[in-house]
Amino acid sequence: MQTGDYKTIAQYIALFPKDVQAMLKEVKMTIAKAAPNAVETINYAIPTFKLNGKNLVHFAGYKSHIGFYPGSKAVEVFAGELVKYKTAKGSIQFPIESKIPLSLITKIVKYRVEVENKRLSIPKAKKVKSASKK
Repeated sequence: MQTGDYKTIAQYIALFPKDVQAMLKEVKMTIAKAAPNAVETINYAIPTFKLNGKNLVHFAGYKSHIGFYPGSKAVEVFAGELVKYKTAKGSIQFPIESKIPLSLITKIVKYRVEVENKRLSIPKAKKVKSASKK
């Protein structure tokens, strides 16, 4: 299978060496458990979980790390717990030679679910028509 020829997360994971596959499967199962109503898909050519039609989190395998993409606000909120990992705006790198922090991923995903559900529950402001003068 060539890169990009995959349509499912399982097909994506199958592209990697067995040890990395095991890590990616753990990340996938951790996300699925923390966000049971999320839908699995491929978006931006990487595994993605969507909730309420919106991207919740993404993850991906690389040569030396597992990339986890919960968005910039989540990285900011969990900055204190992410100090030993390389981060950038909206992304976290978990080194392959270390144990993946599944409990931290669970906390971040649950945070993202909470944010997404709150977003849905906030009523959208209605436009108020201004009285036109004649």
